[in-house]
Amino acid sequence: MKRFLLVFLFLLIPTTASAATIPPHFVLTGSGFGHGVGMSQIGAQGQAMEGQSAQYILNYWFPGTQILSVPDTQLITVNIAHQVTSASIALAAGFSRSNLDLSANLDGSLDPSGNGDATSVYRFSLVGKKIAATETSKGFAVQPFANQPLWNIFWTGTSAYPNPSGGLTGPKPPPFSVIKVTTPSGSIQLRYGQVQLKVVGSKIEITDTMTIEQYLLGISEISSSWLPAALQAQAIASRTYGLAHLTLRSACNCDVYSSTSDQAYIGYAKESEAGVGQNWVAAVAATETDPSNAQAIYFAGAPISVYFFSSDGGQTQRSADVWGGDLPYLTNVPDPWSLDIFLNPQYAHWQRVLIQKDVATAFNLPDVVNLAIAARTVTNSATVITATSSSGATAQLSVGDFKTKLRVPSSWFEIAPNTY
Repeated sequence: MKRFLLVFLFLLIPTTASAATIPPHFVLTGSGFGHGVGMSQIGAQGQAMEGQSAQYILNYWFPGTQILSVPDTQLITVNIAHQVTSASIALAAGFSRSNLDLSANLDGSLDPSGNGDATSVYRFSLVGKKIAATETSKGFAVQPFANQPLWNIFWTGTSAYPNPSGGLTGPKPPPFSVIKVTTPSGSIQLRYGQVQLKVVGSKIEITDTMTIEQYLLGISEISSSWLPAALQAQAIASRTYGLAHLTLRSACNCDVYSSTSDQAYIGYAKESEAGVGQNWVAAVAATETDPSNAQAIYFAGAPISVYFFSSDGGQTQRSADVWGGDLPYLTNVPDPWSLDIFLNPQYAHWQRVLIQKDVATAFNLPDVVNLAIAARTVTNSATVITATSSSGATAQLSVGDFKTKLRVPSSWFEIAPNTY
């Protein structure tokens, strides 16, 4: 009888008990969006709503710095397509009286066919270590060109456009033109500069070289509908970023990328945005002191290492706590605006549900039964996350890797206790 009872009791024990200790998900609650170093963009808008000037805003977020008038006519090379294998370039719609020309030489000599005009479409494809190019133009046969390791594109209305002998033919062209560059990764419209396609490694890098001020007109880091002081503060910060990054990188044949790896650059789409595009143009113009100089943020005689982000958990981060390298003007500054649900409806308070499989993959563990914040900064933001598996194995991730792998908005969060 006792033996029967023991067997009966054994059968009553759930066979899935160990599996039930592995939670199906983890819940995070937090505030803010971004790394938290430098200027809070939500904070800048909040200060603008309180009547503060752009200079006040920048001095608040970057204490101890100066706003100086400095030259801004330097050329900057922006990568607009990274490691692609093909592209097409044509004039954008609405610029039918303009000209578009191709060159394989750095001296700016024009397309030897002489066909470059408003109907021209140049198509490029990677062939070994060179780029094949063809031109399709209304009324002409498809024109192939000898393969080259690089190509330059010029168009009417830019300072880089080298007028053909005898000047432009046909009706007088508009004061400026816009081209459209299309690749498998997307498209962008460009008003300024000179575009270059160049083989770097095993793929094509496409860049646009223009002045710092022209570059600034295509920066899209905040909404153009924001108040003028916030827009001007962003313009000065973005100009400073450009001035501090004028070193050509061989990997991209560029000084800066057009992505948030550097600054979000969307070309002509920024200034031509319906209803509000001219607000950004006006903000950029308001930070110019004369045709050759404009305002930038300086410290100890050089443009600062400027950083900005959307919002935080109520206080900004020291650079030393996020990336290392202690810069006196990248320090902890109170930011109550980020926690204002009216100013920051999406990220004043947020919640994220992390699926078990995704968490286990992120930590390279078979499963995760416990997730914990192992270290924090003085602002209460997480710096190190520890995961423990059902076997007792543990793994750690820096908060930067944790956020990237699991798409967590910021470092200011709590992990809800498991209830499974």
